[in-house]
Amino acid sequence: MSLEGILMQVTVMVNGQNFTNDIEPRMLLVHFIRDVVGLKGTNVGCETSSCGACTVHVDGKSVKSCTVLAVQADGMSVTTIEGLASLDGEMTALQKSFQNCHALQCGFCTPGMIMAMESFLLENASPSEAEVRHALEGNLCRCTGYHNIVKAVLSAST
Repeated sequence: MSLEGILMQVTVMVNGQNFTNDIEPRMLLVHFIRDVVGLKGTNVGCETSSCGACTVHVDGKSVKSCTVLAVQADGMSVTTIEGLASLDGEMTALQKSFQNCHALQCGFCTPGMIMAMESFLLENASPSEAEVRHALEGNLCRCTGYHNIVKAVLSAST
């Protein structure tokens, strides 16, 4: 049986706003965020869960949105890089630290890195350098060599 042409209605809260749409059951969450909701900060990288460029928070947990179907997020809350800053635009400590420590070059991996590390710091507020490097293993950067990314995460930790 083919699912082509079949639509399912989903409601996903993205950055505090509900989005109800009819979508194909095979649509990935990353494409729902980018193409349906219209937020472009969540990047499509490898689509195989190797690079982490598509990392978002689903119900507070860090997830690679290329590994989740949008229908699986029905009724859930998703936070993207655009939703991290406060309502008045104040960046999180980690976002400021990435800026201050020059923890980016081309910027493609940065949203996914920040989303993954925000979640990591909630679980481990005072990590060692080795713990940060281990936590970064699921996110690839082809530009920086990670030194300033590690420095930024450590700077934002307590």
